[in-house]
Amino acid sequence: MNFTDLIGTLAAFLTTASFLPQAWHTFRTKDVSGISLGMYSAFTSGVALWLIYGLLLQAWPIVIANVVTLSLASAILLMKLRYQ
Repeated sequence: MNFTDLIGTLAAFLTTASFLPQAWHTFRTKDVSGISLGMYSAFTSGVALWLIYGLLLQAWPIVIANVVTLSLASAILLMKLRYQ
């Protein structure tokens, strides 16, 4: 792994890991009152676009991080729509 890939992998890991506590809290409590539907819709769409971008570049740190984040963000968005 070259230095550029190492930086990308570390960035992908940290940004995805930083999202996990909020996702875990939301799954555990089903409390979506503090979540903005507009913001989460835009965020989830943005993550999907990052995933497509990573696939087009074949940049696997971007792909892997965004697959995980898109899965979590989509689940939270669905919970927001269901439990609001």
